[in-house]
Amino acid sequence: MESILTEEDFVKRAFLVLSLALVTSAASAQTRSVFTEDLTWMEVRDAMTAGKTSAIIYAGGTEQNGPHMALVKHNAIARYVAGQIAEKLGNALVYPIMPFSPAGDPSEKTGHARFPGTVSVSSEVFLGVMRQEALAAIAGGFKNVFLMGDHGGGQTELRLAAESLDADWKPKGVRVFYVADVQGKATQQTNGYLAERKIPGGGHAGVAETSQVMFLAQTQKQSWIRSDKLTAAKGLPEPSTGINGDPSPASVDMGRVFIDYKVNAAVEQIKKLIAER
Repeated sequence: MESILTEEDFVKRAFLVLSLALVTSAASAQTRSVFTEDLTWMEVRDAMTAGKTSAIIYAGGTEQNGPHMALVKHNAIARYVAGQIAEKLGNALVYPIMPFSPAGDPSEKTGHARFPGTVSVSSEVFLGVMRQEALAAIAGGFKNVFLMGDHGGGQTELRLAAESLDADWKPKGVRVFYVADVQGKATQQTNGYLAERKIPGGGHAGVAETSQVMFLAQTQKQSWIRSDKLTAAKGLPEPSTGINGDPSPASVDMGRVFIDYKVNAAVEQIKKLIAER
């Protein structure tokens, strides 16, 4: 014999179904990608409702990295580190990585811009784009916006963009911060690690950066490192090869350590900034 639902029973069941749907939607938003470009706008909205009210805006760069390493270096590092930072914080989403940075004058062919493949933008353009991306996050409803960059060039512009926007938006309850430690403090830790082991650090496309890309290439199954070119690049000066230092001692294990330095330095600084908000 079929049971007959009363109007009260029907309302209770409908409310239960709706509640379960809302809980499922919130849980789904929590477990999805931390990268906004992987989400729909409704999923971004739901993630924010569930507590992800901080936006990470990370600048990478597309430039030459000698004969042994692909141009993707800064962008690969930036995306991976940004994602790890967001995962560790638990309350953040990552906006699209800015793929270009100040890397020389393409007209005069200075800096890295003298090598094929490099894409360099002016200081003014870089500053403007970072400001606009931060404003997009603010317009979307994020309450904390964190600017940071993997490329050495552009750090001043990132700081200026954050400070000027923070001055404008702090009275409205929105904060914009420059996260310097992901580049500055992590670099100091990396240099200390190499010095302790008597490994020459070098600079651009040297052992530290090569190790990081080695780690990411293995993790993501990419062929970004030309292993047969590491010896050929050894010790040659940047003016002719595009590198500074000796990348040949690079290793996946060191790359993992150096990447962790960046992630942990950024997370620690961000937590401190939020606590002082």
